[in-house]
Amino acid sequence: VQLQASGGGLVQAGGSLRLSCAASGRPSSSYNMYWFRQVPGKEREFVARISASGASTYYLDSVKGRFSISRDNVKNTAFLQMTTLKPEDTAVYYCAAGSSTRKYWGQGTQVTVSS
Repeated sequence: VQLQASGGGLVQAGGSLRLSCAASGRPSSSYNMYWFRQVPGKEREFVARISASGASTYYLDSVKGRFSISRDNVKNTAFLQMTTLKPEDTAVYYCAAGSSTRKYWGQGTQVTVSS
């Protein structure tokens, strides 16, 4: 599975961004899809997960109610809709496909939230 993340950018606090993660190779419907984020000097942090069917989602507490993960299995794409962004959301965001024990990673996309 190859993953391509896009949609990052610079936004003011309170603004919104929508990240996309396009999968190629084996159909992404075989996998859970994830979003993680990382800031320099810190470990990569889990942000959100959506099950292979899309029926269940799970979020980092600090993004609940502001971020929404979704997927389109026909287009092999996952999304992360981010609203009410805060400066502390600034990070490189990575998408991943797989399970709790094995993940395939895409390249990151930078999200910068200015105060």
